[in-house]
Amino acid sequence: MNKLCRLILFIGFLSWALFQISVASVVSTGDFNKDFFVIWSPTHVNTSDDGHTRSLKLDQDSGSGFASNDMFLFGKIDMQMKLVPGHSAGTVLAYYLSSDQPNRDEIDLEFLGNVTGQPYILQTNIYADGFDNREERIYLWFDPTQDFHTYSVLWNLHQIVFMVDSIPIRVYRNHADKGVAFPRWQPMSLKATLWNGDSWATRGGLDKIDWTKGPFIASFRDYKIDACVWKGNPRFCRAASSANWWNTYTFSTLTSVQNRWYKWVRKYHMIYDYCQDNERFQNQLPMECSLPKY
Repeated sequence: MNKLCRLILFIGFLSWALFQISVASVVSTGDFNKDFFVIWSPTHVNTSDDGHTRSLKLDQDSGSGFASNDMFLFGKIDMQMKLVPGHSAGTVLAYYLSSDQPNRDEIDLEFLGNVTGQPYILQTNIYADGFDNREERIYLWFDPTQDFHTYSVLWNLHQIVFMVDSIPIRVYRNHADKGVAFPRWQPMSLKATLWNGDSWATRGGLDKIDWTKGPFIASFRDYKIDACVWKGNPRFCRAASSANWWNTYTFSTLTSVQNRWYKWVRKYHMIYDYCQDNERFQNQLPMECSLPKY
């Protein structure tokens, strides 16, 4: 094959690769009916006529949930939510990414229902290669039942950042080169579920659901999914490009402003960090606990 032919083939391949990368990123439609499907109890899922708002209901008959039509490998997810108001002890609202594989990867935000007047607890957790035990808990610094707030996940090659109204509340770094598991190969779908977790959710299961306070309803709106849609080839999702902006160096660490907010959250609002639970791990904390978080 002469040089000209090889050059033409290379240019053709490069154009195809760039096209694949460019179509990998998706900005969501904003219509729950188009981007998601109901996975659990359709009668307990209510969507506005224009598809822009949705609610989940939990009662004695059932909980409810929905999931994205697509699966993703890296990106940024934003969802505005208003949590279950009033006496919600025992309820769990979960908003998470999951690969649904036997050795699954998962990025979890779980909102643990509370007794009226008590602050809401947000628990985050990460599964990597089927292993979890990476829980952190914070008290939210506002009443999340009075209005919508934005809950976000930035997931890239470098880190996973959980955010509330753009304030980072948790960072999980990619230390795979040091033997720490990190979600980086399995595509995940986005899910939201509302369910009965009163065996553990509120004060370790001491406060059960009071069904006379139900039905319990959580609301969603104004979501944005800007992520690499899984097409079967991880190379495109792992590329750093204008389409896969989240993988670029700019988003490899927190900014100085984000660092200040992150330290504020951890100093004043954190109530549990698995990396400080020596009793649970019998003084053998997971490896990542001794490595830099930001």
